[in-house]
Amino acid sequence: MRSLITKDSIARIAVVVIVVGFLLHGAWRYFELYEKGKIGEEKIGALQQSLIINQKILDSKIKENQDLSEALSSEQGKNRLFENQISGLQGAVNSISGTVSVLDKLRKTDPELLKKYSKVYFLSENYFPSQLSLIDSGYLNTPSKQEYFHTQALPFLTRMVEAAKGDGVALKIISAFRSFDEQAAVKSGYKIVYGSGANKFSADQGYSEHQLGTTCDFTTSELGSNFSKFGSTAAYKWLQENAYKFGFELSYPKGNTYYQYEPWHWRFVGVALAIKLHSDGKNFYDLTQREIDQYLVSIFD
Repeated sequence: MRSLITKDSIARIAVVVIVVGFLLHGAWRYFELYEKGKIGEEKIGALQQSLIINQKILDSKIKENQDLSEALSSEQGKNRLFENQISGLQGAVNSISGTVSVLDKLRKTDPELLKKYSKVYFLSENYFPSQLSLIDSGYLNTPSKQEYFHTQALPFLTRMVEAAKGDGVALKIISAFRSFDEQAAVKSGYKIVYGSGANKFSADQGYSEHQLGTTCDFTTSELGSNFSKFGSTAAYKWLQENAYKFGFELSYPKGNTYYQYEPWHWRFVGVALAIKLHSDGKNFYDLTQREIDQYLVSIFD
């Protein structure tokens, strides 16, 4: 028996054992990899299924977001529409409020203040300005005499006289408010001296701008009560160039058809109207009463 087992046999057996071992190991590795592959395929399948599900969820969310975005855009459009409607209503309310305010302001403003009285409109003996205030005696030609001016127009007069003083021009007020009776007395005095000629430079009672309390006759310290030469003074030149800034205008310039040229006679008509007249190169009596009345609401602005 021992003689039958040779070295070659042992070698062949060893080779067979090794080959079988390799085959068995290979088979085991194949089976192991196969099992892992199946598990991997199952995981891949599960992942693919999960991806499909997640994609559907994502698509659903995207669609939901699109719907929400469209709904939001629609609501924003409605809100803008409501805002525009509210804005329009607010504008209408503001417009109505502004109109009411203007009407209330007009109701509280004396409608006589911008009437054309020189031989046109008439103020009765019962008319009296709603408010009159005493003019500072420092502005008067005769400080001992009391002169009155419309209370709301007085600040404009004061600022004008002070501005002139700042420019080296000393304006003096020789006459301001006159009642119906005072104007009658003035006119009677002129008639005694000048007869019917007085009508060329003095208004009858009820037709005088002085009765409004918004008119002044100016002079200078040098001229005093002899103000007929006021038109040749630096004070008159200053008024021509600056009075409109304070709401005053010359009532009877050269060439007017009402009275003779009165460079001393200035009437407060409000800054807006005075600027309009100055820029257009017109006089108060050049405008129609309808044009003038538009400025009544802003006369004291």
